[in-house]
Amino acid sequence: MNGLALVARREIATRIRTRAFLVSLLVTAVLVGAAAFAPKLMGGPDSYTLGTVNAQRLPLEAAAPESEFAWKAFPDEAAARNALLGGDVDAVLVGDAKVLTDGEIDQELGVLLQSTNREVKLGASGVRIAPLQIESVGADTRYQAARTGIAVVLVLVLFMLLIGQATMVGMGVVEEKGSRIVEILLTSIRPWQLLGGKILGLGVLGLVNLVTILVVGVAAAVGSGVATDFPPGMPGIVAGVVVWFVLGYAFFATLAAALASLVSRQEEVGNVMSPLTMLIMVTYGVAFYATAEPTGTLATVMSMIPPFSSMVMPVRTAAAEVPLWQIGLALALMAAAVVAVLALGARVYERAVLRTGARVRLGDVLRAK
Repeated sequence: MNGLALVARREIATRIRTRAFLVSLLVTAVLVGAAAFAPKLMGGPDSYTLGTVNAQRLPLEAAAPESEFAWKAFPDEAAARNALLGGDVDAVLVGDAKVLTDGEIDQELGVLLQSTNREVKLGASGVRIAPLQIESVGADTRYQAARTGIAVVLVLVLFMLLIGQATMVGMGVVEEKGSRIVEILLTSIRPWQLLGGKILGLGVLGLVNLVTILVVGVAAAVGSGVATDFPPGMPGIVAGVVVWFVLGYAFFATLAAALASLVSRQEEVGNVMSPLTMLIMVTYGVAFYATAEPTGTLATVMSMIPPFSSMVMPVRTAAAEVPLWQIGLALALMAAAVVAVLALGARVYERAVLRTGARVRLGDVLRAK
């Protein structure tokens, strides 16, 4: 284990101080922070379409001159409900005591309606009046837009980190093999220690990137006010992303190292790793589909099949409520897949990493004794 830790520390110390890593980390943090503030900085004035049923329009324009309001009158409450469900209006004022919405009312609009209604009635009667009753006509979808947005961001982050870190592992293996440094290293440590140390060290760097993205993203969302739309259970979603990244990285990075050990030149890495790259791309495609249909059959099944679960399951948990048994089953299957790949990858790496020259065939390596 000492050899594995030494290799891991070497990988971390060598790469974390490089200008490329630090610049990349800084640029990532700036971009994530900017993305969180973009809606607030680029958005125009708030605009609302409101309806009335046997009610007078409230003077909202005077209370919020920076916002825009459009009004529609409906003959009855049934027509107003249909308009709400169809997305034609944001809220409907019914009589002088009730407001209909589809899901939770926009926070700013709700405050405006309550305060303006209170001022109008106080001015007319001079007595204390009850607040408007808010009634949702449809399912409570208050967090759905936020969930979908978080899921889209997560799938992009996981895809970029997983494919980037796996490629880095593969390039590192070929670099050591091509320069013959691996021959020197293997005189002091065992092949599995060198392989494990490289995967562990570069994985720590990947975690640094992921944690930076998560911390900066959440902090910027809080600062910009976007966090008010976050669904309950965000700490669990964030923790799940970290766990799934670790499992996905271990799976793909091990395969990358095993495949890269078959060649000795940097220009051959792309070809030998093309099957792995395609696998990651397909996983990304399924995960991206799951952002729109998180409860669909395809997303549900693929979220429990390794290695697709490494991206699809965290996306599903962000985009919708997922039964705990499905998450537990997916974790167990992915962990088993990681163990199997580690065993296979270590075997291929040990048998191929010292073979220099022409590309080694994977079948020959697996059949060798």
